[in-house]
Amino acid sequence: MMPVFRVQLVREKGVERVQIEGPDDVAQIISHYLEHEDREHFVTVMLDAKCRVIGIHTVHIGTLTCSLVSAREVFKAAILANAASVILAHNHPSGDLTPSPEDLQVTDILRNAGKILDIEVLDHVIVGENGSFRSLNRSSAMPK
Repeated sequence: MMPVFRVQLVREKGVERVQIEGPDDVAQIISHYLEHEDREHFVTVMLDAKCRVIGIHTVHIGTLTCSLVSAREVFKAAILANAASVILAHNHPSGDLTPSPEDLQVTDILRNAGKILDIEVLDHVIVGENGSFRSLNRSSAMPK
């Protein structure tokens, strides 16, 4: 007998979908979500076709200064949630919003993976202290 797998999308009732209109909306959500974290957390914000938040998925919890990220883990939840697009985000516990070379590299890798999967990566937002953030958006697809 072969194992049989079934994938089913289950949505909670009564949960309001927040509309994303730009990186400041993402930063507000992620800052609240990660406000007390002392290590880097890499998350995806999964969006429907109208740029409304389906959910947030914590992909990896790293160390004080780094987080390991693979395309497989980033897009697994997005595929299962039927996301049309995602926004990448992570915190810098130091408060310094300067993207590292690794931040830029992983953004490019995940954008390319998203193209193959037909799940667009709209932005990568780094959040710091007190609501500060930096958008790494190099795409015109992010809502304004």
